[in-house]
Amino acid sequence: MLKLLPILLPVLYGLLMYRLSVWRTHRELDAKSTRLADPKLKALTDRMAASLEIADIPVHIYEIEPVNGLAAPDGRIFITRGFYNEYQQGRVSAEEMSSVIAHELGHVALGHARKRMIDFSGQNAMRTVLAVLLSRLIPGVGILIAQALTRLVSAGMSRVDEYEADAYATALLIKSGIGAEAQKTLFGKLDALTKNRAGVVPAWLMSHPKTAERIAAIEKNEAQWVK
Repeated sequence: MLKLLPILLPVLYGLLMYRLSVWRTHRELDAKSTRLADPKLKALTDRMAASLEIADIPVHIYEIEPVNGLAAPDGRIFITRGFYNEYQQGRVSAEEMSSVIAHELGHVALGHARKRMIDFSGQNAMRTVLAVLLSRLIPGVGILIAQALTRLVSAGMSRVDEYEADAYATALLIKSGIGAEAQKTLFGKLDALTKNRAGVVPAWLMSHPKTAERIAAIEKNEAQWVK
């Protein structure tokens, strides 16, 4: 048991830090969000809800300016005020906004929040073990290598989650009769909307897949599922 302690402690620490992060996130969202009331978007989310055989898909506005959508650990779906402003000003269509909601719903339905808790704890343990081993072999830089390797693993897992949420959204949008075209056109706008700087980051370290690769994956799924 004592031999496992150097591994168990980082895992427990990771779980504690994750729970603390979740608590802070909930408190922030509760303080800075309200229920979205937009008839056009509600009509589209109602179509998705009907496809899922549920009564409603609640969506909330998170009062921050960066353009983003997110799924909270408790399953709530949020659109930022900055994103909603882009929609109100006509730069993003209602169908494109519905694709964001479908994507975030995918994160909820596929249990990605719970998966991230497990991943975060495992990565914390991995970083600690690698740091100890590599520091013995390469004093001074071993810990930096351990951090880089852990980041590499984390980014790869995050990209898998994004592809899965994209696929869920595509299936739901097709089933709801909204179609996946808006999902693809939105990706074509996102770099400009978010003022993306991902181009300077190596692809294998990006937490989200490249836009062109996401669109290609959507088109592949669409071709199969529409038939």
